[in-house]
Amino acid sequence: MTIDARDILAWPGGDNNTDTVLSGLHFNITTLENWNYTLYSNGTLSNGTKCYLTFEPFAPALIFPNGTFINATKCWHPVHPIGARAGTGLGFAVVFGLSLVLTLVALNKHGKLHLPAQKRFHPIGRRWQWYWAIFTCATALISLFTNIDVPSRAHGRRFRHWGSWMERQFIDPDPFRLREEGRRYWIEFFLPLVAYLFMWLTPNPPPPDNRFKSAPFFLFAAWLLTVFSLWHSIKHYCPRNRGIINRTIGLFKFTPTRFMLIIPLAFIVPLFQAMVAWNFDWSPLNVKGKPEAIYPGGYAPALLIVIIQGIYGLLSPNEDRELIRQRRERGQTLDAELGIQRKPAWWRRVQGAGGGPNETMRDKIMRNVREIGGGGPTARNVKEAIHTRAAESSPNGPTSPQEDMEMVSIPSPQHVVGVTGPIAAGDFASARQTAGRYVGVMTPSATSRQAELMMDGPPGTVPPPPYTDRPPLGTGETGRNHSVASSTSPSINSPPVQVRSMLDV
Repeated sequence: MTIDARDILAWPGGDNNTDTVLSGLHFNITTLENWNYTLYSNGTLSNGTKCYLTFEPFAPALIFPNGTFINATKCWHPVHPIGARAGTGLGFAVVFGLSLVLTLVALNKHGKLHLPAQKRFHPIGRRWQWYWAIFTCATALISLFTNIDVPSRAHGRRFRHWGSWMERQFIDPDPFRLREEGRRYWIEFFLPLVAYLFMWLTPNPPPPDNRFKSAPFFLFAAWLLTVFSLWHSIKHYCPRNRGIINRTIGLFKFTPTRFMLIIPLAFIVPLFQAMVAWNFDWSPLNVKGKPEAIYPGGYAPALLIVIIQGIYGLLSPNEDRELIRQRRERGQTLDAELGIQRKPAWWRRVQGAGGGPNETMRDKIMRNVREIGGGGPTARNVKEAIHTRAAESSPNGPTSPQEDMEMVSIPSPQHVVGVTGPIAAGDFASARQTAGRYVGVMTPSATSRQAELMMDGPPGTVPPPPYTDRPPLGTGETGRNHSVASSTSPSINSPPVQVRSMLDV
């Protein structure tokens, strides 16, 4: 730093040539010059390394020959009381610091994933609004401690994420309900980009210059795009109303409460920028700026927006957990419409269900069957089904029970899975008798089958020779050779046999 010679003062006179008086106290000039101390017009004493105040009540009491001062006050010690602007700034800084902690807690809560990430909705989307809030608190702290204004411009990001969250809930029941194309998709894609462009083009904050007076209009355009984004999301993802009046009422009805507070606060930002552009007395860059205009217009809106967002983050659930809850409610509604009553979660633990690591697929199927069946209605339905099927399958009346018939087995009561009510044995006996009659009608005996095979075929055909049993071995005929000769000789001398069915083969 360059020091002007006019700032250096000569040593005030004392009792002799080696004595000087500073604030009524005597000091040795030889000792001061030996340690290269110089007296300046602002009342400080410095040698380039150390600096002390020489005016009352901060003047040192004594200096030793080794250059050490007694009861001295260094130059960087605050000697003037804190002003209104500095005190207000420290208060805002403390509140912004607490808001930063609140934002970090909200980020930890809402940034966690409880469902698989989707390509259409990236995890960064839900976290970005909290990143913006952290950036706002950090820049506000820097501004308050260093008087460098870095205003918040994060409100647009919050509205954009709300629209994305509404879209996610809208298509969760049906992923193909909205396509990732068309006018709606491209508006939602380019709208935040244009809003960010307007915000970043704004000087920060604008001095009273003609080329900077267009900055408030850029911020106002960004605010209008933010409001349009809110209206666009309500139009596509909320119930629609007809008529201008009903649409206006619906716009206020479906707008979240936090946005009803944030939108007016966000409008103060471009309004304050316009005031600063035309009046530099209200600018934070002015050392003598008016605190009553700087803090309410420059810092209070951003602080209130961050606090509102933090409270919302603590009270609202995680988005993934909210989707899980909505899916559970839709499943319960569908179960009620279909008449399905699902057992509570503790039922599986009480019944010892759940299986172990060695449970096979057969065990799982049997466990599911045991859970589904049960009660008197199941037993009654089984009885009715047995009697109904047996009655429907016997239109020609009963046949002789002594006939030779092929009959399917009817399950016994103890083999009916899932039936907890008693089933009388007579139910199965009557069903088995009726089913036997039906099988006797549909399945011919051996005698009737042989008579059918011996019937004449179509006209002009020769009936097959009568069936005879093969003589057993050891009855005067010599086994296989004779059987082959006797069976082949008629086929050579007689005309060929016409096959009537697969039973003749």
